[in-house]
Amino acid sequence: MKIICIGHNYPAHTKEMNAAVPAEPVFFLKPDTSLIRDNQPFYYPTFSKEIHHEVELVLKINKAGKNIQTQFANKYYDEIGIGIDFTARDLQAECKKKGLPWEKAKAFDGAAPIGNFINKKQFADVNNINFHLAVNGSIVQKGNSKDLQFSFDAIIAHVSIFFTLKTGDLIFTGTPVGVGPVNIGDKLEAYIEEQKLLDFEVK
Repeated sequence: MKIICIGHNYPAHTKEMNAAVPAEPVFFLKPDTSLIRDNQPFYYPTFSKEIHHEVELVLKINKAGKNIQTQFANKYYDEIGIGIDFTARDLQAECKKKGLPWEKAKAFDGAAPIGNFINKKQFADVNNINFHLAVNGSIVQKGNSKDLQFSFDAIIAHVSIFFTLKTGDLIFTGTPVGVGPVNIGDKLEAYIEEQKLLDFEVK
């Protein structure tokens, strides 16, 4: 399985990062070794001093597809969850400055904690899903899928041009404004609507 992450998909976050709004979905990959499941802790890596949280809605692909048309993309996922795209911001900035790829800032071990998934039939409208992240009990990020630059279906269609999607693949759909650092001892809790789906500590 592969983890596909969409960048700059909430305009307010794009502005927050002083980046240009993309004309098409921007994406990068994480390996399966990035996953943290079952609310296991995230261990702060020794190679970074600036790990940032980025909470995101996550789609779980339910069947294989290639060159998927947008109008049929909704048939390729039936569960929506939540996850954290951890980013070593100091390493990312260093790589960007040198014009180098920055996988080591995004794809390191443990960089993708994921929570439980919800059947999409439970949502009245998948284009109007509230979600948020709390750190130590305080809400630090809030988002809604209606604010996506590129919808779930548009993401799936675009990515499938380049990669064959397979059952079990995960798509992190982008983070809203409010990204920031985490520290050892922090407790992170991620919610879709009012349902807590992810709850873990930084150690």
